[in-house]
Amino acid sequence: MLGNTYEGQDCALARALEVIGERWTLLIVRDAFYGVERFNDFRAHLDIPRAVLAERLGGLVDDGVLERQPDPGHAGRHRYRLTPEGQDLWPALHALLVWGGRHRQLNALSFKHAECGSALDDNGACPACKVVPAPQDVLTEPVRRTERQDPVALALRRPHRLLEAISADGEDGETPRL
Repeated sequence: MLGNTYEGQDCALARALEVIGERWTLLIVRDAFYGVERFNDFRAHLDIPRAVLAERLGGLVDDGVLERQPDPGHAGRHRYRLTPEGQDLWPALHALLVWGGRHRQLNALSFKHAECGSALDDNGACPACKVVPAPQDVLTEPVRRTERQDPVALALRRPHRLLEAISADGEDGETPRL
């Protein structure tokens, strides 16, 4: 098995990859930006093995990307939220989404400046307002329907601000809501 450190590299990218370079990690971070907070919701949306998810979430907490907080609605369970350090990953994640959408598969979501409704450019900037909005000021809107039927995918079929919690467990007896 390959190690996950780059001890011989004197490089900021190598240090970053030690934190976010493992398989599944960027998808967990992406979902955290989308508002996923609960273990079971990450698991359902990502189809990730339970042990791998627990390990990745623990590592992201240990590395200061996510914070784990008690879930007031579920005794003994936790919610995972991006820290300010984790939120600083938004430009890199957006760049990867743009690249993937251009070269691999059309994105299911578009990203807009919530204040004015303009689509963000490839650099994550609002061309109308001439600003790069913070993640919480970015609105996602579906541009194509995915085949996925998990509660997170269903919730993301409606416009939604990044970092705004998604309740995907239907605990209130309703359909998944934002």
